[in-house]
Amino acid sequence: MRSFQFDAQVTAVHFEASGAAFALGDGSVRFEDGTFDAVHDGAILCAAVHPSGEGLVTGGDDGRVIWSRKGEAGVLATAKGQWIDSLDASAESKLIAFSAGRTLSIIDATDVAFRRDFAHERTVSGVAFDPKGRRIATSTYGGAWLWYARIAEQKPTKLAWAGSHTGVAFSPDGAFVITTMQDNQLHGWRLKDAKNLRMGGYPGKIRSLAFLSRGQLLATSGAQGAVLWPFTGANGPMGREASEIGFDDTTLVNLVAARTAHGRLAAGLADGRVWVADPATQGLTFVKADKGPPITALALSPDARRLAWADEDGRAGVSDLTSDLA
Repeated sequence: MRSFQFDAQVTAVHFEASGAAFALGDGSVRFEDGTFDAVHDGAILCAAVHPSGEGLVTGGDDGRVIWSRKGEAGVLATAKGQWIDSLDASAESKLIAFSAGRTLSIIDATDVAFRRDFAHERTVSGVAFDPKGRRIATSTYGGAWLWYARIAEQKPTKLAWAGSHTGVAFSPDGAFVITTMQDNQLHGWRLKDAKNLRMGGYPGKIRSLAFLSRGQLLATSGAQGAVLWPFTGANGPMGREASEIGFDDTTLVNLVAARTAHGRLAAGLADGRVWVADPATQGLTFVKADKGPPITALALSPDARRLAWADEDGRAGVSDLTSDLA
């Protein structure tokens, strides 16, 4: 494992073309090879891999969306007087979506003149592209809204459910939209008929979710182990029970990470430990076994062979799972 000690908390970590890249609360992006870019005047609040696969797109409390590559950074968009609260990027459509206050904005990585802005009734807390990058879901108070990314004048499809929705994701087949909620539960909708999915029973806040095993499983944080919901068949998890892996009644899972095409699952715990597992075999191994500050960032590489993590105090690591788990 390669270790790092940063001077600020890590907001997010992702694997871009050259390796792991960390987005920090001091406004900098730190690449795995030591390359450093101080890009934001303030904290980075959200990050995603650029649609090209090279570098990170980050949003900050300075109201700027910035593309950071090694030794080079450029402003892609601004939201004057607003924080960039969430963003997503699509390699398929080359679009980038971000939220600032009640507005969802879409820009095109290949066309600097393209921009769409869509107003919401309440603050937007999360954004996510569908698998083809053509449609965008937003989470907000009272449910989720669906927009077509390139259409200027449109009325969104509103998926209603009472309460504060804090994050959003599409299932890999595009059939379901899932939101995390402020009151320790998930909610979902089957898009073909807007049928509701209620997914509760969590002891803590659900900070992250990830699909794995070709989209047949949805893993989430927020419990003593990683919670696994089945997403096979047309009904997904409707009428079915969740399972759990890595149960430990002394802590909670803070974050999960996975790749849709692979069966490997990673979890970062509130007590600072990190493990990887294969839910199909129930095998579990600690990549970071020593306890410490809570894990605040976690990512698997696209081939699921490398894992990056960071904790609340700025300590971070990148592990080669093919050798560290041998």
